[in-house]
Amino acid sequence: MHDKVFIEGLEIEALIGIYDWERRIRQTLVFDIEMAFDNRIPAASDDIALTLNYKDVSKRLIDYVGQSGFGLVETLAERCAGLILSEFNVSHVRLKLSKPGAVRGARAVGVVIARGKA
Repeated sequence: MHDKVFIEGLEIEALIGIYDWERRIRQTLVFDIEMAFDNRIPAASDDIALTLNYKDVSKRLIDYVGQSGFGLVETLAERCAGLILSEFNVSHVRLKLSKPGAVRGARAVGVVIARGKA
């Protein structure tokens, strides 16, 4: 099964970083997410209740990330991937977390992780 549901360019304001100045401001983080999901089931019935609802996933991440306060993007990425795997019917997730403007001369820096259920 190679179906994926994706969320691209989801911008969330968060408290993130290890430097004192970062702990005093909220920064915009950008998430690109791909989730393995069998889309044949909702496609056969045309029933939104059977889909992996990307609006629900996005809202959950916005709530979670907005209330978080991790130092490292690596930690936040792991927690978000774990949340998606545990709370939604997803067997595998690929998550890219970008921190725009963190390095002069670069559009963004960040991490890409892929996690699946054991």
